Amino acid sequence: MTRSVGEDGEDVAGSNPLAIGRWRSSLQRHPSGLLLGVQLAGVLLYPLMEETDAGRAVFGVFGIVVLALALWVVNRSPTINWIAWLIAIPSVFFSLLANLGGRAELLPVAHLLEAVLYFYAAAGLMAYMLEDHRVTLDELLAAGATFTLLAWAFAFAFSVCQTWYPGSFTAAVDTDDPRSWMELLFLSFSLLSSVGLSDIVPITAPARALAMIEMFAGVMYIAVVVSRLIALTTLRMRRG
Repeated sequence: MTRSVGEDGEDVAGSNPLAIGRWRSSLQRHPSGLLLGVQLAGVLLYPLMEETDAGRAVFGVFGIVVLALALWVVNRSPTINWIAWLIAIPSVFFSLLANLGGRAELLPVAHLLEAVLYFYAAAGLMAYMLEDHRVTLDELLAAGATFTLLAWAFAFAFSVCQTWYPGSFTAAVDTDDPRSWMELLFLSFSLLSSVGLSDIVPITAPARALAMIEMFAGVMYIAVVVSRLIALTTLRMRRG
């Protein structure tokens, strides 16, 4: 932090250009870390928002921010970026109409497009992690970001499923009510990590099919991506 002299003779705190430059450079080198941090922040903040219409609208805007970060990350990975934009633009449009324009019937369309985009971004990050035989800090952060992208993508898919097939999910409380977004996200994290902690249960055939696909995706993700990154990191440490 540098100090400068103001008109009244007092020292005025100023920003250090080198520190700001390093901060920006770090974000540019590790966009996956920023995406991971924002999504985890969303997991913590959404329970404070889901009880009110205004809170849900704010979280809808937050979701658009996450989409923008996902696009940024995809742009850094070996994927075709115009495909991501082709999915993202209508997704943002329908999300704004649903959350801020009072068109709740458009929410499943927005969630379907968001699910597709998150799956696409996760595939791009996996390609980025597998493209060479060295492990960087950003690739390790990308491993976490890919997991959260997959979890959110399946949660959006579950949301669409329970709209198209009412009664797809039940729970220990309010068994006949549609499950909230937080409940579906909790189910998604539970299935993807294979911890089996969720009290949310898929009961229709389409819901169970999605659940089985997510279980398979979680097991394969751990087996292929995470184990590879751990092995390469261990190998580099031994050589070092």
